[in-house]
Amino acid sequence: MRPNSLAAILVFVVGLGIGIGYFARGAMGTNHKTDTHAADLAAIEKLHKADIGATLTQNLAALNSLWSEDAVKLDAPGSPVVGLKALREMYEKSLADYPDFKVLKYSPVITEVQIVDGWAIEVGTVEATYQISAKDEPVRIRDKGVRVLKRQSDGSWKFAVVGLK
Repeated sequence: MRPNSLAAILVFVVGLGIGIGYFARGAMGTNHKTDTHAADLAAIEKLHKADIGATLTQNLAALNSLWSEDAVKLDAPGSPVVGLKALREMYEKSLADYPDFKVLKYSPVITEVQIVDGWAIEVGTVEATYQISAKDEPVRIRDKGVRVLKRQSDGSWKFAVVGLK
């Protein structure tokens, strides 16, 4: 599947999820908050904190623990990375290729979260600063994009699809 096809599918899924979320809120009324919704938001926030910690430390086990088994990373260099094994291999190769790589700052800012039937769609930005090696100048990036999260059987959340640009 070509990257353009994956991007089209992602846009469709995001639009569908947002549409369902708005419909569900309207059907239930704006004052109806469930314990499940609050628990989901708390678990998603826990994932956000784990994401920041894993990214700043570049701990391979912690980075791998953020992803669902069938995850897709659309924003990796080259082709999309599909599946937990491929993600682990991508992180291992990156560490081997750039052993002095250091993340100096990582600040995701989520501006919208829609939760529907065990899936969450997040929209936001990520600001980061990193160095390839100690002798290189820091590189600053600001990406925007979408992350799709999947509720796990234990109630935790993991990344299912990430696409930042």
